[in-house]
This record gives sequence, C-alpha cells and structure tokens, in this order.
Amino acid sequence: MAKKQTSTRRDFFKQTAVLTAAAVTPNTVVKAAEERVFDKAAYAFEQVPVVLNINGKQQKVMVEPRVTLLDLLREQMALTGTKKGCDHGQCGACTVHIDGRRVNSCLCLAVMQDGKSIITIEGLAEGEQLHPMQTAFIEHDGFQCGYCTPGQIMSAVACVNEGHNRSETEIREFMSGNLCRCGAYPNIVKAIQSVS
Repeated sequence: MAKKQTSTRRDFFKQTAVLTAAAVTPNTVVKAAEERVFDKAAYAFEQVPVVLNINGKQQKVMVEPRVTLLDLLREQMALTGTKKGCDHGQCGACTVHIDGRRVNSCLCLAVMQDGKSIITIEGLAEGEQLHPMQTAFIEHDGFQCGYCTPGQIMSAVACVNEGHNRSETEIREFMSGNLCRCGAYPNIVKAIQSVS
C-alpha cells in the first residue's frame, strides 16, 4: 500500500513540475516551438519523390508540388544555364527539351515531369565538344549580353530538329517565342541557317 502512495505522489510531483514550467514559459516561446515543429512536419510531408532523366543521368529528387521545373533545375540541381527571365512563359530564356519537345520550364511543375527525359543547355555538348548549334552561335555572333542565349540555342536546336528551318521567315516565326533585348535576331537566324 505504501508503494502505491509513493508512486502516486511521484506522479503528482512530475505533473506539477511540467504544469509549472508550462505556466512560467512565455507564450512567444511556446508558439515559436509549435511553429517550428509544424514547419518541419509540413516540409517533410509536402515533398514528393520524382525521378527525372536530366541530361542523360537519372536523378531522384524530393520536390514540393508547387515547384516549377525551372526552379528545380536552378536551385536543386545547380543547372543555372537555364535562365529565369520573365517567369511567365513570355521570353523563352528558360527553354529546355522535355522528351524531345521544347518547353518553357517556368510554366511546368516539376512533379508533372516524373519519368521524363529533360535536356538543358548543359546537356547539349558532348564533353568538350560543343553542339553544332552552340558553335554556330559563336561563329555568327548570335548573342550580345548572352542572357537569352541558352534559351535561344535550345529553341534553335528544336527548330532544326522539327524541320522549321526551310526559310528565314519560317525560322523567325518558330523562334518568335524567344526574346533578345539586344536585338541579335539577324545573327541568330544566320546561325540556325548555317546548321540547317
């Protein structure tokens, strides 16, 4: 019987100590701790596993459902050649190839690309050997500041691959989704024609 009272008394003191500590702790500390626990739990549960083939290498990544392919490439994969221009699909600086099709990566959610093959500007060259379109842009001075150049080259490769290079007018029409503030359009067209 004495054991039962000791056990009960011990439990009473533990509960009293916990309640006293909770009562004395400022609300801001309690709220901050609750938020930290919630943020960690939310972060862990919000991420989705995605498998992508990026530039010929299979990559397994965890991404939040709201992350764009552009942000995944730049921030998680460190592939910064794909540029963030307008972030609204209007400038073409973020152009990549998904399963052989040119796409503005700022308009695609990364989770929707699960199992797909993605080629970025970094994936065009074969080691030190530049892609013919990259070489043509250098030879024909198809850039000035260079910010739009990765997207221009990715679209130019798609232009040739899809057979939209039969005339200067057709090339200009196909490339109209890629903007160049420097106005290097005549040299870009020449570069594409030379590869054709």
